[in-house]
Amino acid sequence: MKKFLIVTGVVLLIIIAVLAYFRLFYTKSFSPETVAAYEADGLKISVYYNRPSKKGRLIFGEKKDNALVPWGKVWRTGANEASTFETNQDLNIAGKKLPAGKYSFWTMPGEQTWTIMFNSEIPSWGVDFNAEANRNPKTDVVSVDVPVVIQDKEFEQFTISIEKADEELELILLWDKTLVAVPINK
Repeated sequence: MKKFLIVTGVVLLIIIAVLAYFRLFYTKSFSPETVAAYEADGLKISVYYNRPSKKGRLIFGEKKDNALVPWGKVWRTGANEASTFETNQDLNIAGKKLPAGKYSFWTMPGEQTWTIMFNSEIPSWGVDFNAEANRNPKTDVVSVDVPVVIQDKEFEQFTISIEKADEELELILLWDKTLVAVPINK
């Protein structure tokens, strides 16, 4: 019996190690992790996310058309883990106050507008076992709607950047031919 328990324990450890490898390393080879950062005048903002690629797929659109990111459905805004947004100062996000801190960062893409959500809970993975966004809407701190701009240029890999535009900053999301700019002020 003791030998059976030892063998079972070793087999379980091997299975756990393989699953951990798959989750942490193999999946990231397809959607590498990166950080978008901004730092000036004492303000520090960083967005941690994973960058999936288009690879000929329909990215945004109707669920019935097999869009990777269906309109009207909450998206983890990247791949793998939930994306995070961190700031060392209080910010004004499209007219709403976001206190300094670290948040999970979610979006709900739409054809004309996107809803941008900053949530106080940071789950370990971006989706649950049903492939639904692993977000608790009750812990949203800020939720704003911003317009979509359709570009002529196509962006193969999902990209987030933080850019200075006049007196404010913009959190810019780019993928396929879609651009979304979220206004940020101190």
